[in-house]
Amino acid sequence: MTANPRSLTAPARWLLQALAGLCLLLGLVGVFVPVMPTVPFLIVAAWAASRSSPRLHQWLMEHPRFGRQLRQWNEHGIVPRRAKWFTTVMMAISAVSMLVVAPRAWVPFVLAGVAVMALVLWWLWRRPEREPPEATGA
Repeated sequence: MTANPRSLTAPARWLLQALAGLCLLLGLVGVFVPVMPTVPFLIVAAWAASRSSPRLHQWLMEHPRFGRQLRQWNEHGIVPRRAKWFTTVMMAISAVSMLVVAPRAWVPFVLAGVAVMALVLWWLWRRPEREPPEATGA
C-alpha cells in the first residue's frame, strides 16, 4: 500500500526522502557492523520511500539481497526465526552491558530500557516466521 507521493506537500516528501536515505545509510552500515541491525532500517526506508519515492521503493523491494525479506515483511509481517534469535541475543548482550557499565544512579533508567527491550522481543516473537499456507499455494 503506497501513498501517491504527489499528494504530499513538498516538505513532507523531502522529509520522508531524507528519512529513507538516512535509514538506507544506517542499514548499509549494518551490513558491515555486526551489532548494527540492517533489515529494520531497510523496513523503515522502504516505508518512507513508498510514500515519497516510488523509484527508491521499487529498487528496495527488488534488491537481490534484501528485497525478499522486505516483501515478506510488507505482505505478511514475517520475521525469520534466525533474525528473532539474533535480535534476542544482541538485546541480551546490550542489556547486560548497560547494567554492568551504568552508574548506580542510572540503573532505574537502564531497567526501564530493558523492560522496553523485553516488550519489543515479546512482540517480535509473536510475528509469523513463514508465509501462511494460502499465500504459498500449499
